[in-house]
Amino acid sequence: MIRLQGAGSTFDTPLFSKVFDAFQKQSGVQINYQSIGSGGGVRQLTAGTVDFGASDYPLNDEQEQAAAAAGGPVVHVPVTMGAVSVGYNLPIDGLKLDGPTLAGIYLGQITQWNDPRIATLNPGVTLPHTAIAVVHRSDGSGTTFIFTSYLSAVSPEWKAKVGASGAVRWPAGIGAKGSEGVSGQVINTPGGIGYFEMSYAKENNIKAALVQNAAGKFVEPSVEGTADAGAGAAANMPADLKAVFVNPPGDASYPIAGFSWIVVFKNQPDAAKGREIVDLLTYTVTKGQQFAKALSYAPLPESVQQLDLQAIKSITIAGQPQ
Repeated sequence: MIRLQGAGSTFDTPLFSKVFDAFQKQSGVQINYQSIGSGGGVRQLTAGTVDFGASDYPLNDEQEQAAAAAGGPVVHVPVTMGAVSVGYNLPIDGLKLDGPTLAGIYLGQITQWNDPRIATLNPGVTLPHTAIAVVHRSDGSGTTFIFTSYLSAVSPEWKAKVGASGAVRWPAGIGAKGSEGVSGQVINTPGGIGYFEMSYAKENNIKAALVQNAAGKFVEPSVEGTADAGAGAAANMPADLKAVFVNPPGDASYPIAGFSWIVVFKNQPDAAKGREIVDLLTYTVTKGQQFAKALSYAPLPESVQQLDLQAIKSITIAGQPQ
């Protein structure tokens, strides 16, 4: 039996659990996926200890060079689009937040839920005099990359002081490992606020803030809002498929969303494994998309699926083209 080892994104775990299980039943291939965060997945791929990595941020030049030293060039294959929910623990429904206010919370400048800046966004709502318990990721994370990319896009102060990355020096709050850890901390902390893939909010009945988008509309995280947000990026994909689309235009766009990628070496030296990796990628970006919507992910547009198939076709197996 062929066994494939993968590691990375916790953002993708609910979708991968379903897609990989279906592929295993169809192919007989065993897939072991470790949900350790995008940073861990990238490190394991570049160290050559897994067959594929999964990440919610594209590899930077330094990471690409490390990968090249370990096993040659890599291919980025977008596998889904997902929204990052801003979950909170308050006895209030429909809390509204805008980008500068959310940045102020994570900068440690807004520390009480009844702060005038939050109250202004929520007229008629009685906000409690409760301390804001900020929760962030403690591990390298693609969800953090999407979240901090959004904050950098809407807050010059955040961009200057913290910036956008999969791992940042947090000005405030406590860290938790994985989307599972952050969502669990929010559930257990009155006044808590944290960020994680939308499916974790849905599965755990965590309230999600309505976030103001570039059009000035307050929108909740949704499959439709994610699809709208990604539509422009999908229509203008770069050749390396490393598209980032936080805070895009559009009345219905949810502003904190992004692609997730499976990253593999372009040359697969093991012929048997290489064929199965190609088959797994092909299944994930085509038939596997049928599972996306029910799990709160946006299915890939047809145009992105076709670009994915071209990228997958570029993978060589034991030095030979497919």
